[in-house]
Amino acid sequence: MVYLNRIYTKTGDTGETSLGDGRRVSKSDQRIIAYGTVDELNSNLGCVLADAPVIEFANLLQRIQNDLFDVGADLCIPESDKPLGYEPLRVTAEQVTYLEQSIDQANEKLQPLKSFILPGGSVVSARLHVARTICRRAEIEVVRLMASERINPHVMIYLNRLSDLLFVLARCANDNGQRDVLWVPGANR
Repeated sequence: MVYLNRIYTKTGDTGETSLGDGRRVSKSDQRIIAYGTVDELNSNLGCVLADAPVIEFANLLQRIQNDLFDVGADLCIPESDKPLGYEPLRVTAEQVTYLEQSIDQANEKLQPLKSFILPGGSVVSARLHVARTICRRAEIEVVRLMASERINPHVMIYLNRLSDLLFVLARCANDNGQRDVLWVPGANR
């Protein structure tokens, strides 16, 4: 259970913060960058929902926001063979499967692509494309972290599937792909 009675603690004033296992690290630590980018993605999805709270997939985005806190919690507590005295929250294969099912369901409404898509069309679609790119950056930051530390593999898979889902949802937000802006290779040469 989370309990926050004070927002400022002054413990980060010297450029350090605590991980979920209590260890102190620099705020520039790759782990902090990784879950900070996940937090940025989550905030961006909040902007999507604030702009269009009545979109048909609002409940899906809210569920993803909650899952992204799970991703952040997973990344906040380093994998370890040492007992922690509690079971850390970890992203599961079931959360990934839910994203895959959501992709398949949303993609059924869309025509196959014959070109890449430029971000745009509707405002919601454009914002979902921004979320997709933040998700890809979060994925890159997790890959960087994986180069030096052990990470729950479901975190990586979750972020990879989520960026795919955000792409499909961006198309859905463009009248199920009817308002997609297609890339025309070499059009301006």
